[in-house]
Amino acid sequence: MNNIFKISLLAGAVLAAAGCNDKSAETAPKVAEVEAVSAAVETAPSAAPAVEFENENAKAAYAIGASVSRYIEKTLAEQEQLGVTLDKEQIIAGISDALRGELKLKDEDVIATLQAYDKKLSEIAQAKQAEATEKAKTEATAYLAENAKKEGVTTTASGLQYQVLTAAEGDKPSAEDTVTVHYEGRLLNGEVFDSSITRGQPATFPLNRVIAGWTEGVQLMSVGSKYQFTIPAELAYGEQGAGNIPPHSALIFDVELISIEKAEAESAVAETPAE
Repeated sequence: MNNIFKISLLAGAVLAAAGCNDKSAETAPKVAEVEAVSAAVETAPSAAPAVEFENENAKAAYAIGASVSRYIEKTLAEQEQLGVTLDKEQIIAGISDALRGELKLKDEDVIATLQAYDKKLSEIAQAKQAEATEKAKTEATAYLAENAKKEGVTTTASGLQYQVLTAAEGDKPSAEDTVTVHYEGRLLNGEVFDSSITRGQPATFPLNRVIAGWTEGVQLMSVGSKYQFTIPAELAYGEQGAGNIPPHSALIFDVELISIEKAEAESAVAETPAE
């Protein structure tokens, strides 16, 4: 959500540079601003035909305009997801007037307007976040309640739900052990957000270094078994979410335990004197 405010900060910087006589405005832009604008350019499509410029300065001037435009375009697209749409022609007019020293607003009006706009975006973003949070909680609660009724599904004291897809006998890992697994993770709508199967490479990790639902669930498994875990948000990524996992999301994992590396065995090796 922080990205929605960058357009105001950028606009303020452009207008201040164009409308003030302070010589410091003529110095090079801050590295952070350059990197932010460059990042927007790098993600933009490059379909424009090659053209010849009069000289390198002309090319640089054009590139500055293009990079600022791409940055603004990206930010406007993010704001449109909040339901806020700005007139691009007015943005172009504001930049043009500022660069020509023909601003139709005083500097204090520019600042006040942008501050009010930032406040408006913040309120919209917070409202949408609250709405999305409540929706995720409601959907997760309903899904877990229905899933718990399915044949073969067991719910533990913590709220973790599991179903044995392929049974196996043998040792089970402890939380301190390192395990190697194949897995696929899905949101409740079926969207796959991570899969070692798709990558063609199993994952290896200490079992006490992952989300609580995994730490608890995989300890129920023997090598060769395959389980399906339905993990409540509080045993997964909670109110923060992670990557493309939204906050308050219950998650579904299909997990196959391939091998266990016992923590005790590692300690014994470490204590053996070198020959």
